Amino acid sequence: MSSVPGSRVARPGAGECSPAHERYVARVPESDIAHVLEKQVEEWRRLAASVTAGREDFRYAPGKWSVRDVFGHVADTERLFGYRLFSVLRGERASLPGVDENAYVKEAEPWLPRLDELVREFTCLRESNLFLVRRFDETSSVREGIANGVRVTARALAYCMAGHVRHHTAGLVENYGLRG
Repeated sequence: MSSVPGSRVARPGAGECSPAHERYVARVPESDIAHVLEKQVEEWRRLAASVTAGREDFRYAPGKWSVRDVFGHVADTERLFGYRLFSVLRGERASLPGVDENAYVKEAEPWLPRLDELVREFTCLRESNLFLVRRFDETSSVREGIANGVRVTARALAYCMAGHVRHHTAGLVENYGLRG
């Protein structure tokens, strides 16, 4: 990663993102969001390394995502949150679209690469997003935009990125038996 110092901005307050995304923010009590985001890359690699041969396509119940689907979804969502963050920081006034995560996972399945490539993709996306987060200051971090019809701040998006990974890490440990 980088030797650029982390970004210490105030945590997002209530109403800085959708109620659905506030659960992700709640998973990140730390104040240095850049450090959290950076650490998650190695944590994500370790989690993927705990997937034994033949378990990438394991589903813990009918109709649930496979391990590989979850890793693909996390990479997709990193890309989505990163685009939203970039757009908000650049002053985009148009409402950014929402997504149907289940439809995205279904569409990705025929072309979904192996786990090692999904981890590499996530790593590249996260490193790119960290360039933006490390530049946060108290002014830029509270810039606002609209995503899926809801007001969102740049700092809330950064916390959502980290909380989303923690959410899926917990699910992979609890439901799929991976070691976090």
